[in-house]
Amino acid sequence: MEKAYSFRFYPTPEQESLLRRTLGYVRLVYNKALHLRTQAWYERQERVGYAQTSSMLTDWKKQEELDFLNEVSCVPLQQGLRHLQTAFTNFFAGRTKYPNFKKKHQGGSAEFTKSAFKFK
Repeated sequence: MEKAYSFRFYPTPEQESLLRRTLGYVRLVYNKALHLRTQAWYERQERVGYAQTSSMLTDWKKQEELDFLNEVSCVPLQQGLRHLQTAFTNFFAGRTKYPNFKKKHQGGSAEFTKSAFKFK
């Protein structure tokens, strides 16, 4: 059995800034990967999976205009790509509609795994 915990915390201004950047970067990576996957399908009828998008993320972090992605933990960025993969899996199985782009004004979310952080 897996357990999940929810905690309310009150971040310092520095922590809040980092969280806001993390949410924005997760949204950016998700939308960029969705765009590239859609483009690959319509132009070349090629399916792009999680492994390819994960390697694209590594390449994006090396680009000068996207080097700010290195400011936050890589775990939420990779989790965003996993969520996109799940969305495509559900779409191809006929359970949902085609994945949508994430919008800034809908709050956003970032998922950290157990090894990604610690709290005191």
